Amino acid sequence: MAGSSLRKFVYLSIAAAVATIAFKLAAYFLTGSVGILSDALESCVNLVAALIALIMITLAEKPADVKHAFGHEKAEYFSSAIEGGLIVVAAISIIWSAVPRLLHPQPLENVGTGLLVAVGASVINLAVALVLIRNGKKHQSITLEADGKHLMTDVITSVGVLVGVALVKLTDWLILDAIVAIGVALNIVWTGYQLMRRSGQGLLDAAIPENEKTRIEQLLDTYREQHVEYHSLMTRQSGSRKFISLHLLVPGAWNIQQGHDLAESVEHGIRELFPDTPTTVFTHLEPVEDPLSLADAGIDRDSSIF
Repeated sequence: MAGSSLRKFVYLSIAAAVATIAFKLAAYFLTGSVGILSDALESCVNLVAALIALIMITLAEKPADVKHAFGHEKAEYFSSAIEGGLIVVAAISIIWSAVPRLLHPQPLENVGTGLLVAVGASVINLAVALVLIRNGKKHQSITLEADGKHLMTDVITSVGVLVGVALVKLTDWLILDAIVAIGVALNIVWTGYQLMRRSGQGLLDAAIPENEKTRIEQLLDTYREQHVEYHSLMTRQSGSRKFISLHLLVPGAWNIQQGHDLAESVEHGIRELFPDTPTTVFTHLEPVEDPLSLADAGIDRDSSIF
């Protein structure tokens, strides 16, 4: 997918963050609810996160160069890691704002109007979050997906806060406003942790999902009828790009052209398995009869055999 097409989703996220900040601050000034204020603080974090996402997606889409021969896709993992950290910061700020109200509850004002304004902000966030998550998964962009999950966390936060404010109105238990805010904050910490964990796995070159690797193995098995075997199938995901490497074991009597044609066929077939994802495939040809062909089944070749 073209870079500009991915960036347009981030621009949508930025616009949503600005709009929801305005809505929630208005709701806070109307009601005086610390829960709604904490919700507005998280939306400020959403805006910062969206700006970071824009920077990182722009960097990730830069073409490979001399110093970065494998591209810049891993920049997306930094974005999602930062976003996970910002979610945790938002949770801490929510708790920080809620504790004084927990100790010294205060009555709320203009609850009905404030709730309507806050609901409008939540509807905006929900719509944008669904768009970002769907397109993040579709185009294997962890940055878009992380941004969408961040906004979805904001929606969950808002629902919790609105429930708390409504309960305060119905029961006159003023302390509920702060309790709900703290409970929501603890819940979103989990989302932040998950994002940071997933980013760490990406930076450590985690393999592609097992079901996708199985599809590659099923394709390679179709070449056995040509007396072709394989080993050292290794995979990793770098941002939206997949990297696949493997060794092809072919009859030693084959000429260079036959081996080349086979490798081209295998590489093309693997790329066709993931039409919506940039995929780089590396193949290495070896004679199936030579015992040394199996001496480097891992990452490092055993130099003692030479």
